[in-house]
Amino acid sequence: MNRPQFQPEQARVIARAFGEAGVDYLFIGKGGAILLGFPAITQDVVVFPARSAENGRRIVRALKGTGFEIEEDLERAIVRGDDFVQIKTGPFDLDLVFAPDGIASFEDAKGRSLNVEGFCIANLRDIIASKRASGREKDLIDLALLERFREEYEKLHSTPLRSAKDIVSEPKSSF
Repeated sequence: MNRPQFQPEQARVIARAFGEAGVDYLFIGKGGAILLGFPAITQDVVVFPARSAENGRRIVRALKGTGFEIEEDLERAIVRGDDFVQIKTGPFDLDLVFAPDGIASFEDAKGRSLNVEGFCIANLRDIIASKRASGREKDLIDLALLERFREEYEKLHSTPLRSAKDIVSEPKSSF
């Protein structure tokens, strides 16, 4: 069966369902970069969820509500937080990566994440670190382009740096 390529609408379906179910997650992988404007294609939606049984149960509930068929073995793998869970029993392919290569912890990655148009997305530096650490040829091929994209993205979206002098001279708020 020919599966559809990643489309931002697929990510929107996941974001809406996960938001309603209270799932703690980040979009990661090339799909995460695409949501930030990276000009590429990929085959699946890749999500980095927090690993806990309760978060896993929320994921199962959310996915069932969006048309994914979740058999018992798959449900157990999700609730356990197996490192990598591939789901091909829904309207599009979805990978749950509870332990992405190159990222120390979900909490650290979430602290660096971005929220763009309702999408919770891993920082580009984490996406790149994960691809580099995977060692997979298809990921290594993308690295040079992802690095150049990150440089441009950070130029356009960085907060201007302020010196200590600027901070001290700012008017004090009356709160």
